[in-house]
Amino acid sequence: MEGQHKFVPSSWLLALQLLLLLLPLTESVTVVPWKPCTDLHPVDLLSRVLPRNGEALSGVRIVQEGGARGIQFFSPTQALTFPSSQLFINCPLFPAEFSIVATVKVSHTRMKKNEYLFAVVKEDVDQLLLGIRFSKEKVHLIYQGSMGRQRLSFKRIRLADNHWHSMVLAISGHHATLTLDCGIPLELVHKQPFPSDLSTDGSRFHIGSQRKWKGLFSGLLRQLVLLPGSDATPRVCPSFEPSLVELSIPTILSNLPVKSQQNDVLLPPYETEVRVTLGSKPACTSAEQGQLWFDTLKRGLFLCDGAYWHSMLQEKDRLDYVDDYQNLYTTSETLDIELFQIPSVGLFAAMAHRSDKPGSAIYRWNHGQFQLYQNISTFKAQAWKQFTIERKMFLAVSNSVGPVDGERELSVIYRWSNKRLKFVRYQTLETHSARDWEAFHINNEAFLAVANHRTENGNHNIDSVIYKWNPGTKTFEVNQTISTSGAYDLEFFTVGPYHFLAVANAFDGTSTQIDSSIYIWLNGAFQLFQTIRTFGATDWEMFQIGNRVFLALANGHMLCERGPSLYTINSTIYELDVTTKMFLKFQDIVTYSAVDWEFFSVGDEHFLVVANSYDGASYSLNSVIYRWQGYEGFVPVHRLPTIGCSDWEFFTSDEGSYLMYSSAKAPLSKVFKLRIH
Repeated sequence: MEGQHKFVPSSWLLALQLLLLLLPLTESVTVVPWKPCTDLHPVDLLSRVLPRNGEALSGVRIVQEGGARGIQFFSPTQALTFPSSQLFINCPLFPAEFSIVATVKVSHTRMKKNEYLFAVVKEDVDQLLLGIRFSKEKVHLIYQGSMGRQRLSFKRIRLADNHWHSMVLAISGHHATLTLDCGIPLELVHKQPFPSDLSTDGSRFHIGSQRKWKGLFSGLLRQLVLLPGSDATPRVCPSFEPSLVELSIPTILSNLPVKSQQNDVLLPPYETEVRVTLGSKPACTSAEQGQLWFDTLKRGLFLCDGAYWHSMLQEKDRLDYVDDYQNLYTTSETLDIELFQIPSVGLFAAMAHRSDKPGSAIYRWNHGQFQLYQNISTFKAQAWKQFTIERKMFLAVSNSVGPVDGERELSVIYRWSNKRLKFVRYQTLETHSARDWEAFHINNEAFLAVANHRTENGNHNIDSVIYKWNPGTKTFEVNQTISTSGAYDLEFFTVGPYHFLAVANAFDGTSTQIDSSIYIWLNGAFQLFQTIRTFGATDWEMFQIGNRVFLALANGHMLCERGPSLYTINSTIYELDVTTKMFLKFQDIVTYSAVDWEFFSVGDEHFLVVANSYDGASYSLNSVIYRWQGYEGFVPVHRLPTIGCSDWEFFTSDEGSYLMYSSAKAPLSKVFKLRIH
């Protein structure tokens, strides 16, 4: 992060810099097209072996204990198995990232040394490929790795106490976590990552055993679910019944027509004066001390300590629906939105309008709506960028033409005036059909980079410029130029102690099938780190999920010197690979002349929304929200109608969370409200 540095031996750093500089620069990144082996929505493994109509099944019986039903196993019959090919329909590989959610009740007296909850067994050679094994105080994950059979063991896990327990076992790379009854997760780090090439070809799932009598599970099994992604805990926790959480329960076990066998008469008749208040937030004073409040909107339970409400249980935010919220009619088509906060003033949206008169507009969020705040003279504005230097706020706009035909193109930097409460003209910079600004700090020095798209005579192969702030003159001065071809977007980001600048090159004068570049900051300047073949690249979006670093690329269209233009093409998500020290293809997503990606999070869920602008016939298209599904990558969850969509922005306010899009084909921008539950 900015301003945080770790001491690295100079010899090692020099060697790393040399290695980075000597890395072969790929003209294109070619990886086998990504495709998951299975749909792998939550798979109820237990339901797959139980009859749906309630008929008897040999080898098992239903037992009701402790207020819940479970399955008890008597023999490892063939009826309690199914072929792995039923799950892994595209290829036979077991997911590299997955979770197992199970609810069990185990007796200390009946439990043997080693019992299997389930196992995946290769039939022809009787080889255990993967299984979960219990002992009285241990939970083991056993699997076939590159070095033979591997075992991950969680110790001092007290399951055999004749009570119901729910567990979530999550596997991701080198990491394994076990969460018991929605408690504190226990994490193990293994020397070898879970294999990404574990083949299940010719194998079967065995529920409650490892195919043999030895190791037959002696407890009660209520739930057994295989779930893609690294951790299923947020889906089931917190819970009012943490020992009986439900992700997917077989129908035959979910109904309880019979009352629990416990003798309620023998239970002590506890009485209490605790009351639970429902609805909006009540007062918390000494009079309410010890009382409970249930927030019906956010589904949270809070306890009053006499002064403050403290959270006891609260459901994490999840995106449910997207509602049409505000139509923002503008004076012109809009190519870009820049959202920013001014302390003590509020939230603002700077809109880059195509029309010269009255120019571009700045809107302020007021009482849950955007309202016009200030007009600024611009000339076919392409983009805005807000940044702060020396506690002063600035706003840069890129003009793509001069104020009069034939005059120089001057992009303008504005400064916020605390006295006038408006942005005032501060500095002009000569640009060339500039498409984007990027502002950043490196080692407490401020920089501003501009993506020059083409010269006035139509030459797209020109330099883009990186300016540096001069603290003495209080102005930006040229610091470095980099060669670009129809540059459309710049994205600055930091990984550990290293700083990167990604450039989206869109057109070289004859073709859109060209290299876009990623630069790394070394020895006081940006130096080429990697090139990636792109197709009319229009946007880079860097984001992180956990400790994984991604770059989403928007490809606009495919155009060669000869041949038609293609607008329905793949946009690509790349992931930084720490072994090769390169960004490698992670996932392709079909888009329609995509011009922007926006990453955002709601609670523990992560999303990408793409701006689809044109399919070759129409500008009226659906732009799509994709949700992170771990092993599956990003999957579509919402489609939003847009017209020539040019930009997406995510923001939050006291009223909720929102997405805002601009249109390059209509004088209308829209705000959508995220319905979160």
